[in-house]
Amino acid sequence: MPEQPKFAQIKQHIIDQIRAGTWQEHQRVPSENELSDQFKVSRMTARRALSELTEDGVLTRSQGLGTFVASLKSQSSLLEIRNIADEVEERGGNYSCVVLSLESMSAIAPIAIALGVEIDSQVYRSVIVHHENEEPIQVEERFVNPALAPEYLQQNFTTLTPHEYLTHVAPLTEARHTVEAIMPNEEVCQWLNMFNEEPCLQMIRRTWSSQGIVSFARLISPGSKYRLGGHLTFKK
Repeated sequence: MPEQPKFAQIKQHIIDQIRAGTWQEHQRVPSENELSDQFKVSRMTARRALSELTEDGVLTRSQGLGTFVASLKSQSSLLEIRNIADEVEERGGNYSCVVLSLESMSAIAPIAIALGVEIDSQVYRSVIVHHENEEPIQVEERFVNPALAPEYLQQNFTTLTPHEYLTHVAPLTEARHTVEAIMPNEEVCQWLNMFNEEPCLQMIRRTWSSQGIVSFARLISPGSKYRLGGHLTFKK
């Protein structure tokens, strides 16, 4: 197997340090000069590695200050992880979905970090639009670690949701997410049948089993059709 180009080796080194927790969010990473000395390469090669990771959102650069680990946008979950099909049925609605994509792909840097796998390794991706009474209420884009769900691409997700399947083959032990308001792009608007511009609720979620990170998902719902709630019980 041919050796990776030097810039790719530097990128992988940075990814490994972030994934291992050696370099934390917002921590300064080595400069171009420091990386060029460490890897015995030109500054241009080191700059390419830093620039590509910055474009991918893994790093962030501040003029005059240096390059830092970008925010991974994850936090401890305070909400119960629920199956959307169950939510719809509990409201008395009829659940259905449309599977737009079910494929294997090479993991770019942000996905590799999120799933704890190597850059350019194969991961699984699904894009599903969930419906309530034939109206689209959520787009789910999910990336899955093949090592923990090897038969993911063979599933019929019109009869069970990815959440149901993954909970069965890799029982969840932990979940982290962030929730934020976004303006959807044209593609998401088409999937959700949104003809008027309106904010959407986006949830970024990572899930773990006892064997490692199972999936990384982006869930987008129209603000006018979906809301998020939770119930907390505190010990006295």
